[in-house]
Order: sequence, then C-alpha cells, then structure tokens
Amino acid sequence: MQSDNQPARKENSSSVKSVLGLFKHHLFIWGFIIVMILIGLMIGIDKKIIVFITIILSVFTQIFAGLGGLIAAIPLIGPFIIKVLTIPFFWLVNAIGYFVGAVAIKKGYTSEFTKTRVLTLALLIGIIIGYILGHAIPLR
Repeated sequence: MQSDNQPARKENSSSVKSVLGLFKHHLFIWGFIIVMILIGLMIGIDKKIIVFITIILSVFTQIFAGLGGLIAAIPLIGPFIIKVLTIPFFWLVNAIGYFVGAVAIKKGYTSEFTKTRVLTLALLIGIIIGYILGHAIPLR
C-alpha cells in the first residue's frame, strides 16, 4: 500500500511545481508590488498615490488576470470564487452607467447620456469578447 501512495505524492508535488512554474512571473511581480507598497507606506508616501500606482502597474502587467487564474485553479471552489468576484463588477459598471444617465437626463444632456450608455455597453461587450477569446485561443 505504501508503494501506491508514493507515486500519488510525487504526482501532487509535480503538479504543484508545474502550477508554480506557470505563475513564476506573476509571483515575482506580486512580491515586488507588495514590497514596494510596504516601502511606500514606511517612507510616508500618500496612500492614494500608492493605490493609483499599484492599480496602474497591475493593469499593465495583467497581475489580476494571473491572480484570477491562480484562484480558478483551485479545484471545485476556485471557479465559484472567481464568479463571485467578477459578477459584481458588471453590476457596478452598469449601476454607474445608470447613475450617470440619471444625472445627464436631469441636466438635459440626453445625447451625452446616449454616448455614455453606448460606451458602457461597448466596455462590457469587449470584456466578454476578451474573456471568450482568452479561453478559446490558448497561448501555450
């Protein structure tokens, strides 16, 4: 029975190594971002500036996509966690569009309201198309 357990442990070890191999660049960037945030807080840089720089750096390095992929790799619960985190984003973008629209209509900016709704819809459709293409076209 012990000989049956040994290959399973080795297989789990190799799968962990393969996952870490896939995310080694993301892990390095996450570590770098965390260290820079801590240094910035210790130096006394304004927190708003730190948040802004972190968001810009995260968007350009696609670190959130890597974090989402790492979370989604957790069996059974990972995809559920990703859905719980991403669906409210779409609700938030849609709600912001409605609030901007309500203010625009109240102030008489109906053409601008139409433009904001079209832009919001284009953003959401672009995100969905990007998600579908990201899963349909493997990069490996």
